[in-house]
Amino acid sequence: MEARTKNLVVVALVMAFALVSNPIAAKGQVTLCGMTKEGFASCKPSVQTGVNPLPPSYSCCSALEKADLSCLCFFKKNYPKMLTDNNIDPNLAMQLPAKCNMAGSFSCK
Repeated sequence: MEARTKNLVVVALVMAFALVSNPIAAKGQVTLCGMTKEGFASCKPSVQTGVNPLPPSYSCCSALEKADLSCLCFFKKNYPKMLTDNNIDPNLAMQLPAKCNMAGSFSCK
C-alpha cells in the first residue's frame, strides 16, 4: 500500500504540475492517469519544493484515490526529471498516500 501510494503521489504530482502549468483542455475535463488538472493542483501545496508543505486537502486525497496508479508509475519511472522541473519534492509526494490514509497494496514494477 505504502509503496503504491508513494509512487502514485510522485507521478501524480509531476503530471499535475505539467497540467497546471500547461492547460490542455477547457474546464479540467481532460484527465491524466485518472486525475484532472484540478486534482493535481489541489496536491501542489503539499509537495512543492522551497516552501513549508501544507497537509493534503480533501480534494487532493480524493484525486489520489481515483488515480490510475500504474499509469502514474509509468511517468515516475520514465520521466523523473519532470518532478524537479515542476518543483515537486519526491519525498513529500511519497508521503501523501499515508497522509491521506489510503489503504491498499501496490508498488511500481
